[in-house]
Amino acid sequence: MASKGAKSTESVQPFYESSDFNSTIQISEYFGENVFGPKAMAEYLNKESIKAVQEARSIGKPIEIKIANQVAEGMKNWAMNKGATHYTHWFQPLRGSTAEKHDSFFEPTGLDSGVEKFSGKALVQQEPDASSFPSGGIRNTFEARGYSAWDPSSPAFIMEKVGGKTLCIPTIFVAYTGEALDHKSPLIKSINFLTKAAVDVCQLFDSKVKHATISLGIEQEYFIIDADLYAARPDLCFAGRTLVGSTAAKGQQLEDHYFGSIPDRIYDFMMDFEYEAFKLGIPLKTRHNEVAPGQYECAPMFEEADIAIDHNSLLMDVMENVAGRHNLKVILHEKPFKGVNGSGKHNNWSIITDTGVNLLSPGLSPQDNFQFLTIFINTIKAVYDHADLMRASIATAANDHRLGANEAPPAIMSVFIGSFLSEVLNTFESDKNSKKAGRVSEKTISLHRIPEILLDNTDRNRTSPFAFTGNKFEFRAVGSSDHCASAIIVLNTIVGNQLMLFKKELDALIKKGSKKQEAIEAILRGYIKSSKKIIFEGNGYSNDWVKEAAKRGLNNIKTTPYALDAYMSKSSQDLFINNNIFSHKELEARTEIKYEGYTLKIQIEGRILGELAKNYIIPSAVDYQKKLVDTIEAMQRIGQPRSSTKALESMVGEIAGHINSIWDNTEKMTQARKTANNLDHADKKAKAYCDKVIPYFEKIRESADKLEEIVDNDLWKLPKYRELLFIK
Repeated sequence: MASKGAKSTESVQPFYESSDFNSTIQISEYFGENVFGPKAMAEYLNKESIKAVQEARSIGKPIEIKIANQVAEGMKNWAMNKGATHYTHWFQPLRGSTAEKHDSFFEPTGLDSGVEKFSGKALVQQEPDASSFPSGGIRNTFEARGYSAWDPSSPAFIMEKVGGKTLCIPTIFVAYTGEALDHKSPLIKSINFLTKAAVDVCQLFDSKVKHATISLGIEQEYFIIDADLYAARPDLCFAGRTLVGSTAAKGQQLEDHYFGSIPDRIYDFMMDFEYEAFKLGIPLKTRHNEVAPGQYECAPMFEEADIAIDHNSLLMDVMENVAGRHNLKVILHEKPFKGVNGSGKHNNWSIITDTGVNLLSPGLSPQDNFQFLTIFINTIKAVYDHADLMRASIATAANDHRLGANEAPPAIMSVFIGSFLSEVLNTFESDKNSKKAGRVSEKTISLHRIPEILLDNTDRNRTSPFAFTGNKFEFRAVGSSDHCASAIIVLNTIVGNQLMLFKKELDALIKKGSKKQEAIEAILRGYIKSSKKIIFEGNGYSNDWVKEAAKRGLNNIKTTPYALDAYMSKSSQDLFINNNIFSHKELEARTEIKYEGYTLKIQIEGRILGELAKNYIIPSAVDYQKKLVDTIEAMQRIGQPRSSTKALESMVGEIAGHINSIWDNTEKMTQARKTANNLDHADKKAKAYCDKVIPYFEKIRESADKLEEIVDNDLWKLPKYRELLFIK
């Protein structure tokens, strides 16, 4: 019966009635209490150790073993005073989720005695078994050794689960031979690369700039459904999305869920997970209902990019953990339900100098605005030159369902900057004085030879994958379940590379005798001319844009296996290898891992769909078909005319047609999987799954969904959309 489950919510104690909750305590009083941050370090470390950690964070200075021992002792004492009994190196392998291996502080000293110990060596480096993590051929399975190494730039924290507390130490993860096996290592490299390139350019305008940070704010969308209903859907449990399911009569068409009142049960969950997030120093700011029923969003304050990405990974863990307390399930898949909006992860990205200037925000002086235009135009040029790589950076099997599906940015990479800034660039390109008579505003900025710029004069465009929103670029195309590092590594690297090329070009012109400002203007005009095709101000969802993009020569790569080809293009190899973000071996391995991940996910979906077809859908349809046949025979036995059973006979025939279609297409899908599995190369196998296996999914689903609309509700074994999406 479809309505089974969702009956156990009465036993769940509301968070506001739990012993953990105290409505009189302000967030500021417990924010970061489970983080080994400045307050904890001031209490548990000496000044020498604090200085060493700060220098490691700010300039990457190595920490000596003597200092590491002091830090480890202080960290252990802090964690144990908080109730922690174990520690772990917390890292982010190339599988999309975090990893941890817990070790106890306790070490026996005799048969009935022991002591709690934690050394600097254990803090700095561990040796987790690397054999079963994705490596893309970097290592053989029998080569098990790998290293996790402490990253002082991200603070240690305590994770609480079902009464246990563990000290988590953020680390990088590398192979025995030195290749990165995680997301964080190349992310840190890309950050360092971009900040150096940005500082070199900033010093053209302000010699006081010595350092820059990458600022990032990650908005997280997600669905919530009842845990019992989730457990009754094998497709949700193992694929993260519903592989079958007829659209509910009411979905999002009334637009009444968006920014609506948050249901009590969800509100209670939000309060609980926010409480845990705040204790971990995750600076959540916003919560609200999203467009689709059952869909929500949270967003933090801006942080340095590496910490923001750590916090997003941690946030997803916390959300899923806390949801279990409320008999709920958080679904992070990009498109878990057909017919309603999917979920994304909007990455709001900018660069901030150590003089307090946001390089993507117009300033209050001609010099500031000249600098703004320089960074702004170079960023657009970088996206234009590497648009296919940008597309590859957000390519996953799950995100393919969302991109271009009328609620997300399309698979065509474009840049939105707003009509006003478009006019600014057009005027600047034509080398005209932009000062216009009659325009007066306190926010207007006029400067000699540079077009006037209005602060915060940019609309938002939710159909654009890469939109300028006033003082930052919003990379909207990242999927909700994806690890943000892939996208941000690419973005950091292409912009850093472009700024470096700009500086080289400028230096060459100055060496030939050009004046600095005139040379900068000439170069920027050339960049505008060469990259303006990537700028689009209209509706990215429209078919007209697909046609227009094709005329402009912009690619529309709709599926992951073909998007991933960009990683191994010559331009991408030059970009990553020459700038020391990846070695050739690392880049090749990561690309193969992405192909393999795509194949495995589609393979799993195919197996689950076959199980649903043969063990759930067809048996339900057969049961109802028999019920109809029995009814027809009973009516005929009592002498009812044939015309009275015409509708029932038609239903029996229709059900038979759908059953046969499901069976035939399931068999063909299985054979297509077997054929694909026999291919040798990861890219060919992924493309075979994309082109030859996936087409059967929709054919099977079409018949299954028709049966759901026909079969007796009491006989249908799977919870329906009307139950899954409207939580009670």
